[in-house]
Amino acid sequence: MLLQANDHVLFYGDSITDAGRNREATGLAGLGHGYASLIAALLLARYPEWKLQFSNRGNSGNRIYDLEDRLESDVLALQPSVVSILIGINDTWRRYDSGVLSPPDEFKASYARILSTLRERTDARILICEPFLLPIPDDRKAWREDLDPRLTVCRELAREFNTLYLPLDGLFAAASTRAPLAYWLPDGVHPSLAGHAFIAEQWLAAAS
Repeated sequence: MLLQANDHVLFYGDSITDAGRNREATGLAGLGHGYASLIAALLLARYPEWKLQFSNRGNSGNRIYDLEDRLESDVLALQPSVVSILIGINDTWRRYDSGVLSPPDEFKASYARILSTLRERTDARILICEPFLLPIPDDRKAWREDLDPRLTVCRELAREFNTLYLPLDGLFAAASTRAPLAYWLPDGVHPSLAGHAFIAEQWLAAAS
């Protein structure tokens, strides 16, 4: 099981994790309105005696390099006991909207340095969340060429660093057969309320 009493759970990632969080607030008030907040709420209800703490360190627009750059201030300084990482879709997106590349080998090297540092300088248990994409609007279909190698990288790193792994891309693909694509991810990337709740459910199942 990923979670224990007295844990400090830190969510690390991009806008999907950020979810409009209040950077001036501390504790639960700074969790935003996305999956991090939903996970925290459910865990606090399930385990009131565990005295759990939660932090959201998602930043909108971040790529893997940004997570590496702010690792010291946003993660290591807090010494969380659980780190949940969701990153990668902006490394793909910037190729298509700005022509900025994030080659898979560089993506892997940066991600590996983050994981190595967490292993060396914390005792944190780690959950890698797979980046995800649904083909809405139609131009997102071309993005698979760039995103799929990143999924392979995330899976390889989960094995190499012996972390828990949440295969969200496949899970959203399966969910998309039950409801229209936009029901889960209106722009193919950012979750609706149902999409955030879906991530929360899958996260809790993986952590149990």
